[in-house]
Amino acid sequence: MFADRLMEKIINCRNHTIVGLDPRIQYIPKHIADEAWEVVSEGSRSEKTAEAFFRFNKEIIDNVYDIVPAVKPQIAFYEQYGAAGIECYLKTCSYAKSKGLLVIGDVKRGDIGSTAEAYSDFYLGNNEGSAETDCITINPYLGTDSMDPFVRNCEKHGKGIFVLVKTSNKSSKDIQDLESDGKKIYEHVAELVVSLGESQTGKYGYSSVGAVVGATFRNEGQKLRKMMKKVYFLVPGYGAQGGTAEDASVCFNDDGFGAVINSSRGIIAAYKMEGYKERFSEKEYGQAAREAAIAMRNDINNELARIGKLAW
Repeated sequence: MFADRLMEKIINCRNHTIVGLDPRIQYIPKHIADEAWEVVSEGSRSEKTAEAFFRFNKEIIDNVYDIVPAVKPQIAFYEQYGAAGIECYLKTCSYAKSKGLLVIGDVKRGDIGSTAEAYSDFYLGNNEGSAETDCITINPYLGTDSMDPFVRNCEKHGKGIFVLVKTSNKSSKDIQDLESDGKKIYEHVAELVVSLGESQTGKYGYSSVGAVVGATFRNEGQKLRKMMKKVYFLVPGYGAQGGTAEDASVCFNDDGFGAVINSSRGIIAAYKMEGYKERFSEKEYGQAAREAAIAMRNDINNELARIGKLAW
């Protein structure tokens, strides 16, 4: 089961943090762009950009694969470049897998019937041409029949899903905090996640049907942790969005597990940031990313140790 594999990677790395592979033009060092433009000299701008993104991602992966359990490529940063961007996304997933990383596809899919089945088969199936992802994010707001195809493939292929429950963006309250039958919408979704995941519980006691819970809403995270004891949380919002290790720590159970914390630009663009740009050149962006990933790991572990939840 995915939850078991995730926990084993976390234990092996002693690390609850993951790296978001969200490349943007402004993050790409000049030498990487120059190399890509030369290799794809006859290609379109999209093809050149996609090549630069893959080279950029590959260097990041090479520098973090041994210290983090997983990476999380957000597909929107690839889709905007059309077919070349999608190819880059698939190559990135494949390369990360070849280095032993788990891949969480941040695709937020949600649809009904045969459409949901098609999405599920592409991202969670083992068919020829399928994306090499171990887990994806999904949107629950079309109801259970939009989620069932993904849950079935989790069971069939040992994959996982993270369901959007309480997201990190400020305006999530516009819908997720509305009340129905005396509960917030996100609480109703949390109950649905627990129900869907009951058949997906692994040997460590956690389900492969997980929840996205933002670090930017600490009180809500604390409430949801009590509601979803056997559910793994994917926690965005740390770092650049304002979430702290203290905020993220409420998403962990007393056993010191139950959450993975994501950082994207804070790691992959670390070489541009204070504390790193003074010590790393543009060509050393991979090394800066590694140091930033280690710093984040230590930040989370130190906070868990402070509150008595460090698992090792």
